[in-house]
Amino acid sequence: MPPPDWISAEDAQGRLSVRAQTLYAYVSRGRVQVRPDPHDPRRSLYRAADIAALQQRKSRSRKVSDVAAGAIAWGEPVLASAITTVAGGRLFYRGRDAIRLAETETLESVARLLRGGHGAALKRTERPRPPEAADMRTRAFLALAALAGTDPPARGRHPMALAVEAATLLDVLTDAVAGEVGGGAIHNRLALAWGQGPGGPGADLIRRMLVLVADHELNASAFAARVAASTGASLSASALAGLSTLSGPRHGGASAAVRTFAAEAVQQGPRTAIANRLLEDRALPGFGHPLYPDDDPRAAALLERFALPADLAALAEAVRAVTGQAPNIDFALVAACEALRLPKDAPFALFAVARCAGWIAHAIEQGQADALIRPRARYVGPEPEFG
Repeated sequence: MPPPDWISAEDAQGRLSVRAQTLYAYVSRGRVQVRPDPHDPRRSLYRAADIAALQQRKSRSRKVSDVAAGAIAWGEPVLASAITTVAGGRLFYRGRDAIRLAETETLESVARLLRGGHGAALKRTERPRPPEAADMRTRAFLALAALAGTDPPARGRHPMALAVEAATLLDVLTDAVAGEVGGGAIHNRLALAWGQGPGGPGADLIRRMLVLVADHELNASAFAARVAASTGASLSASALAGLSTLSGPRHGGASAAVRTFAAEAVQQGPRTAIANRLLEDRALPGFGHPLYPDDDPRAAALLERFALPADLAALAEAVRAVTGQAPNIDFALVAACEALRLPKDAPFALFAVARCAGWIAHAIEQGQADALIRPRARYVGPEPEFG
């Protein structure tokens, strides 16, 4: 027996999983034809073909929207990029192992690699004095904001001009963090500003940290930088978008959460602090990473380079024993800065300077794609009122 051409309201609502009001709205918009039931004039029948078309559309839309929504939160890749990837539990910058690069390379050379450039860095020798402010984070924001307010749009610019601007931008941010205009390798300039001898073991550890956190695929701040760049914004504006995103406690601000957890472990004992957090369904900041099911290789590469402070070593051992989770890069940055006795906001400053290299690379690559990043919203508000 062939399926009926017309179905009842109850059947139509059931097939669409909607209320009566929504079904009536479809009718009023002309998307579903309706006619009186010949056996009961008080009731209506609805064209089955129209209901089937709506079913198909809803199913297709749900699948697409679910995929898109899932991709935003550690899901499937959503943008093509040749810059960085995480594969087999390892991090690669344009196909080269980031851990191996950290053995010998500087942030400047890695920044050129991320941008796809070669040879010596080209940059302006004249740079503005860094802004006056008490802390490094504020100076970083002020420096990038000043450039973003005056630099020309990146869209349509010559690649060589962008290369000069990119290298200069990294220097300007370093000047802001260090508090003075300086020359030489970035890691040595930061080491000198923080009381470490340039060229010594402290400077080398800073160099390694900078290289290992220069980029991390399509993280939140890189995506923000790409969104800004997709509009044609300047490199400095894209970097400012990245820095703004990095400042959040779930990104570059995670070092503060690690310090809080470490302080709890000192006060309560590591296992008690861990147990309390687990009982309250709270995270263990500084441990585990969604992209690395085993160990975060960046953290492992850093932690083997210095002696962990005793309190942090006890915490790491207890977390591994209780949960099996290994330290991630946030823990390693805090531990390294503690071991070197760097300023309290040094982990964020290191993250910002290093990751700026990645933001610039993503901004340039997005500009080359010449495509606006403009996703659609999946509306879940009240039903629109059509006149």
